[in-house]
Amino acid sequence: MIQRLLSCVLLALILAPGAAAAQAWPTKPVRLIVPYPPGGGNDNLARIFGTKIGERVGQPIVVENRPGAGTLIGSEAAARAAPDGYTFLLSSIVTHALAPALYAKVPYDPVRDFAPVTILAVAPTVLVVNREFPAASVKDLIALAKANPGKYTFASGGNGTTPHVSGEIFKSMTGTDLLHVPYKGGGPALADLIGGQVNMMFDTAASAMPHVRSGKLRAIAIATPRRHPDFPDLPTFAEQGLPDYAINSWYSLHAPAGTPRAIVERMHAEVLAALRAPDVAERLRTLNADPGGMPPDEFGAFVRREADRYGQVIRQAGIRLE
Repeated sequence: MIQRLLSCVLLALILAPGAAAAQAWPTKPVRLIVPYPPGGGNDNLARIFGTKIGERVGQPIVVENRPGAGTLIGSEAAARAAPDGYTFLLSSIVTHALAPALYAKVPYDPVRDFAPVTILAVAPTVLVVNREFPAASVKDLIALAKANPGKYTFASGGNGTTPHVSGEIFKSMTGTDLLHVPYKGGGPALADLIGGQVNMMFDTAASAMPHVRSGKLRAIAIATPRRHPDFPDLPTFAEQGLPDYAINSWYSLHAPAGTPRAIVERMHAEVLAALRAPDVAERLRTLNADPGGMPPDEFGAFVRREADRYGQVIRQAGIRLE
């Protein structure tokens, strides 16, 4: 009995500094590195959560945009930051699953150099086409592409972005020859898609569906397991013969490896509280993004699975960026 009591006291003494640090944290502004330019979907999510969490913890969450090199610059800056709980990365499927497989030289290890916190939101991928494009379904599109190899084009916001990889995976799965047209951002890509300069785009629902609602584009398929409640008339890829096409963008938080576990768990708790806030829930709904909240250990396992899955697909498709 005495030995058990002494063990409990010793454990409490070991855990006390971390718990105390989490209770005191933060005592100064917290930096949130966003490896994208201002104004895009990633930046918007960073500011939504940063504002809400900052209000709760009593210190500002300062968004620092560090774009460039397909997210590598900002991600490396976060990985090399002091693990003191005052730097986080607005991570994503790109930073932790796509970029490590796409680039020959990646200046960080997506698992070893980071402490996973949680997923903020998940945005489903939709296949949208120009209004004049003759295909009305995935089956139609595959038939057209196979009859006219290299003729039809798909746009993206740049090499290595989720729309680019999503299109390459579609090509690999369907045996079609589509021409990738990269742009300097999703906005110009969508503008040319609407204008008819390109034929299609594998984009997030948040970005593309407003143009579908306005009648400027047509949606053919969505990459969710079941029809999305916000788009009940839009069939899934699975319904149209591609059950394994499940490429959806996730947005998340990581801290530098070595960040105190108590602070990681505190940040996870603050994200959960933000997700319960009615204004954040409504904002995510308008962005057609599903809320996250996965616990840190579960999220870490999820990231490893995603990195393995997309790494294999990217290698099979022969996609490589410099």
